[in-house]
Amino acid sequence: MSRGGEMVYIPDDSDFSSFRDQCESLEGWHCRYNKAGVTVWSQGQEESCTVQKIKTRISCKDVPAETLYDVLHDTSYRKKWDSNMIETYDIGRLTVNADVGYYSWKCPSPLKNRDFVTLRSWLPLGNDYMIINYSVKHPKYPPRKDFVRAVSLQTGYLIKANGDGACVLYYLTQVDPRGSLPKWVVNRVSQFVAPKAMKKIYKAGLKYPEWKRKHDPEYKPWVYPEQNTLPSVSLAELSVQHADSLENIDETGLSEDHLSTSDHEA
Repeated sequence: MSRGGEMVYIPDDSDFSSFRDQCESLEGWHCRYNKAGVTVWSQGQEESCTVQKIKTRISCKDVPAETLYDVLHDTSYRKKWDSNMIETYDIGRLTVNADVGYYSWKCPSPLKNRDFVTLRSWLPLGNDYMIINYSVKHPKYPPRKDFVRAVSLQTGYLIKANGDGACVLYYLTQVDPRGSLPKWVVNRVSQFVAPKAMKKIYKAGLKYPEWKRKHDPEYKPWVYPEQNTLPSVSLAELSVQHADSLENIDETGLSEDHLSTSDHEA
């Protein structure tokens, strides 16, 4: 997503508009899954399947768009619903609607776990909302030995209000996982991992209002910037995270038969 590939920048209206168009367009996308209100599309050649784009959509009845927006921002609540997350935290604030953060996630065993450092930006547009990110390098958060540092080329959410108290959620991601992955992993992402993740977010949205009432109900720094106490980060401290400068491991020989039983749970 970074312009020219070298300069770190904060996304502007044209970036958000382009992201929205990608979410809503069907041109060039191939449907890989369509069941129970969840649709998954992919874009890209099979030969470069590890970095193809994946897009998912789910209709969320009884969850207003602003509630889902809060769910996706609230790192304290994320621990409640994101079972793939190992750790997440905010590193620093760039502007009132942009920050830098860290996220690590459990890959299905026997794959190595991955982590990211990303520049995240968000934009409320009337009743709709967008959150987008891409990978950056921060000098104080270099790659760790216990994780494979992956690269988000472009990842984000579009939340569209859909009638009274309902919304539609799009999730679009293009990630370089750093590694030559077996074909079954890519198929598994579109057929199992992505639909399951979208259903989890939907359920999290249903439960969030009750949880938030008991946990700092007035604290929403993504809505009220004056509540943000993160240290300021300068764009000059950051650089674009290029995939080719990171470890690249070969996991193509790993078999799906080695998946732990917990990875099969729905």
